[in-house]
Amino acid sequence: MSGRSIASGPLRRRQLLALAAAFGAAGCARTPDLRDYLAGDDGSLKRAILGSRNPLSQTERGALLASLPPAESTDALRRQLVLQRALSQEPLVEGNDVRLLRDGSGAFPVMFRAIATARDHINMEFFILQDVEWSGTRLSDLLVERMQRGVAVNIIYDAFGSADTPAVLFDRLRKAGARIVEFNPLNPLVARTDWRPNHRDHRKILVVDGRIGFTGGINFDKVYQNPPSAGVPADGNLEHAYWRDTAVRIEGPAVAGLQRLFFVTWRQQKGPPVAAVRYYPPLPPAGVQTVRIIGSSPTDDRPLDYISLMTAVLSAERNVWFSTGYFIPPHDEREDLRKTARAGVDVRFVLPSHADMAATISAARATYGDLLEAGAHIYEMQNAVLHSKLATIDGVWSVVGSSNLDRRSVIFNKEVDAVILGHATASQVEALLRQDMAESRPITLAGWRQRSLRERLEEMKARFWEYWM
Repeated sequence: MSGRSIASGPLRRRQLLALAAAFGAAGCARTPDLRDYLAGDDGSLKRAILGSRNPLSQTERGALLASLPPAESTDALRRQLVLQRALSQEPLVEGNDVRLLRDGSGAFPVMFRAIATARDHINMEFFILQDVEWSGTRLSDLLVERMQRGVAVNIIYDAFGSADTPAVLFDRLRKAGARIVEFNPLNPLVARTDWRPNHRDHRKILVVDGRIGFTGGINFDKVYQNPPSAGVPADGNLEHAYWRDTAVRIEGPAVAGLQRLFFVTWRQQKGPPVAAVRYYPPLPPAGVQTVRIIGSSPTDDRPLDYISLMTAVLSAERNVWFSTGYFIPPHDEREDLRKTARAGVDVRFVLPSHADMAATISAARATYGDLLEAGAHIYEMQNAVLHSKLATIDGVWSVVGSSNLDRRSVIFNKEVDAVILGHATASQVEALLRQDMAESRPITLAGWRQRSLRERLEEMKARFWEYWM
């Protein structure tokens, strides 16, 4: 969830857990049941069919299925376009340039350069916001310099995720003219809206001049300054480890979707008036990729990020490849993944072996058995802290965002994900995941069954708390 050391992360997570339990925050929340949306589950037909507002009727399902290319068709892109258009009234936006940024060393230079070119405004919404530095330049210096040139700066940061950030950073930016909102303050007396301590803003959004947008799993966190050569220190201090995460740079009409999400949160948190600048400039096509920006919130009855992902999974014909920093899938999601693997789809997971909360690793390993037995492949990254959240399906559907494969991302956090339909991005994601697999340890069913008694006990303990992780 956060980029924190192994010493501080578990303690702060347990504090949040205790708060949530004490106040009954979202105690009855659950992931949506996709069974109502399935058109069939006989092994040959396993496509999730949903309407833009409600489950489709039998007649509507039949019409939609009839419009799909046959299963043996190679037109996987058209299949996903048809299915994804049925999901939501949120637009699938054509004409975008999409660039994957593999880690902090790839993302920070590109993000800093974009900020340095700002002429109108910079909007930032981040779970963790620290005064990171790249190539001798601090983020705060860059933002202040832009504000001195008349650029508007608006910032949303999560109170829990950025709890370790020195207040002097925000004080300096405010004095320079930035408008700043603290999402869901930990002190209920200063909260601007209903106080729900377990509801967090886990998003990572940067929009420059309304024309260039960034999202993904990378925070403005100092751990992303660590180079790949840092590996994982022998003393287990993850503050000095290499964090493997992914962001995406988007240029084109889809950037307006990131901008809209930013301002929805700003209004919900009763942010101050913002400068009247050109937040929504005309956005001509910049590439060939089709993108849907999905924002989810704890108040959503129908979280589109989860439903979009599982629709793509349940309609997969060739492969489903994931990378996620926290793998604690709810039971129904795990069953759908297992069924997809049993149907002969190439299902692979790249997962962490190090995390800021060790119990999340144990909770993930407790789920390995059913998936491995179904034929899925699992790889654990060894020399990095894996924190990325991305997937690709059938060489045409990809997602890069802030959502993990866990319950917290579905029902507790505000998340943002960029769903990208197109061969170009899918091939980039597949290449990145192949590289990650090559740098990871394969987990076999035989090896998993031979794990120690201590590991099994840790898994049992973790499963007890997994709802809150």
